[in-house]
Amino acid sequence: MTVVQVKHYKRGPDRRKQTTSVAKDLRAQPGDRRHQHLRWLSLFHGADEAAVIEAIGESAVVQLEANDVLLKPNEPNDTVFLVLSGELAAYLDSNGKLTDAISIHPGECLGELSAIDGKPVSALVKALVTARVLPLSQDVFWNRLMAVPGIARNLMAVLATRMRRNNALVLEGQRRQIELEYLRQELEVARQLQFGMLPIRSPMFPERRDIEVAGMMKAASAVGGDLFDAFFVDINRLFFCIGDVSGHGIPAAMFMARAISLMRLAAFSLPDPAVLLAKVNDQLCAGNDANMFITLFCGFIEVDSGRIDYSNAGHLAPIICSNGESRQIALPKGMVIGVMQGIHYQRYETTLDQNDVLLCFTDGVTESQTPAGEEYSEPRLTNILAAHSNLPLDDILQRIRLDVAQFTTTHELADDCTLLALRRHSN
Repeated sequence: MTVVQVKHYKRGPDRRKQTTSVAKDLRAQPGDRRHQHLRWLSLFHGADEAAVIEAIGESAVVQLEANDVLLKPNEPNDTVFLVLSGELAAYLDSNGKLTDAISIHPGECLGELSAIDGKPVSALVKALVTARVLPLSQDVFWNRLMAVPGIARNLMAVLATRMRRNNALVLEGQRRQIELEYLRQELEVARQLQFGMLPIRSPMFPERRDIEVAGMMKAASAVGGDLFDAFFVDINRLFFCIGDVSGHGIPAAMFMARAISLMRLAAFSLPDPAVLLAKVNDQLCAGNDANMFITLFCGFIEVDSGRIDYSNAGHLAPIICSNGESRQIALPKGMVIGVMQGIHYQRYETTLDQNDVLLCFTDGVTESQTPAGEEYSEPRLTNILAAHSNLPLDDILQRIRLDVAQFTTTHELADDCTLLALRRHSN
């Protein structure tokens, strides 16, 4: 028989690796299910096989290789395709996005809806493995096959099956959407609770004229793992800290909340920051089955003298800016918190003179990258602090955040970005 080249759809030059007449192909290919008969195809079930062969005998069987595209969304289609072997997948197109896939197995058909109503294709259909399909043109389908007794009834059954499958997918999609919306609401509550634990106000202590403190945290996700805190343990001593929990999301936020609570309790009874870190470390190690950890820098500042006693657990060295010149403070070594109990930490001290600025930060600031992979870096942070050190602390933090965004050319964060700044004033 003559092989009819189907010209009303384009599949690329390599899509018809093999084409044979349907009479020869369907009766001789061992890879097809029940290759000796046509009645295993749902559309032909119970129909007279000789009449079916006569109707479709001039159609050509098409072989598709893996990943070959058969149909594209929003393109016209007037062909019904019967899957003879292999497996295809239909990816539903929803607002321009390809979502869940429907597997199409041998014996099933596709393209029947667009062939019936003349509307564009609503799914991307491609072969998952080597597959063979039988395209039926409009003339063959409507004028020949529909004249065969039983074919119209079978088509209705095929459409009903397809509608049930689509309805199940729609219901599943709705269920997922409801779950996603519920999760978003929970994340928003978690975000509000987390920020409620941080001293997000500027200035932090408006009633004080001798010290200025400001902080900022921008989370990379709905909730973050960074933390900062500052509060007075007595009228002259201010405790402050900054930290970075491993990971992101709710687990990091929960670990961060636990760390803040433990440090707030310890700061009022342990005036030595090194002893404080050792105690918090032991407490966080207990029950840490998730193996999370946190870097921490903390200290006590005597507001009247400017003396700072501080300790460090794997965090970055803060910067002091004095008279327009910035430098990193000496940093004691110390293991991150939450890894191993019984760790001892060192206590260092320095002095914050009047009008000097102490800036603490997390690596989400200095390790922010351009699309090419260049890091923002500590020298860049040091320079921008020196250039704007005469501004109010809140303005300094905003300038840094803006500079990081301009440097990376995006407002989307790869990591949590946290800053804490202190400045002493004359009474």
